[in-house]
Amino acid sequence: MNLSTPVAVQSREVNYAPRVFDLSETPLRELNQALHNVGEAGDEPAWEVLNPKGSHAVAVGVDKAVAVNVRGSVGYYCAGMNDGATITVHGSAGPGVAENMMSGTVVVKGNASQYAGATGRGGLLVIEGDASSRCGISMKGIDIVVRGNVGHMSAFMGQSGSLVVLGDAGDALGDSLYEAKLYVRGSVKSLGADCIKKKMHPKHIERLRRLLERAGITDVKPEEFTRYGSARTLYNFNIDNADAY
Repeated sequence: MNLSTPVAVQSREVNYAPRVFDLSETPLRELNQALHNVGEAGDEPAWEVLNPKGSHAVAVGVDKAVAVNVRGSVGYYCAGMNDGATITVHGSAGPGVAENMMSGTVVVKGNASQYAGATGRGGLLVIEGDASSRCGISMKGIDIVVRGNVGHMSAFMGQSGSLVVLGDAGDALGDSLYEAKLYVRGSVKSLGADCIKKKMHPKHIERLRRLLERAGITDVKPEEFTRYGSARTLYNFNIDNADAY
């Protein structure tokens, strides 16, 4: 055999059937434990969760690049601490969906209750319906796109990341905001302390365009949005005002 002759290696594509968990038959703890036990994400890339029936803490702490489809509505803290997975809820979600998410994508096909995406540090949360109060509270790098409306105190103390609202926003949007970027297509009932309207520069339009594309939204233009951000008057200590504290 001539060792200089290259040896052809035939690659074989393996198609994995989704791993199915029916929560009407299997305890939720077993689903979450199985997701935590995934070795290489390519071994079990697709998961189907049936009959969640409002269960709490579905698919929490997933840290592999798997795709999880939850066929129904869920309770609180679904997809919390997500780190790399794509989790889709084919229904509505209770409080705290994608809370403290690190990376990956979470999609809610219906509505989301309060504090969706709270303290999120990265990744993308898409809510195709409405979001309730405090959406994106204390966000720290997550990008949140809401097709519908958001409730009061959304992006409260938002530190970084983006909140994009295609509908309207409730009272006190961006209260005590740090450096999170807010884009609203509809009306805003009121702005919170230190949150102001800002000019949309070309770099913001381009950033918003890319974010909408990531969220699968192509039927609206970024030029239709108004940008809001911090006036930067609350979180800077001024020694001249020391006597007031």
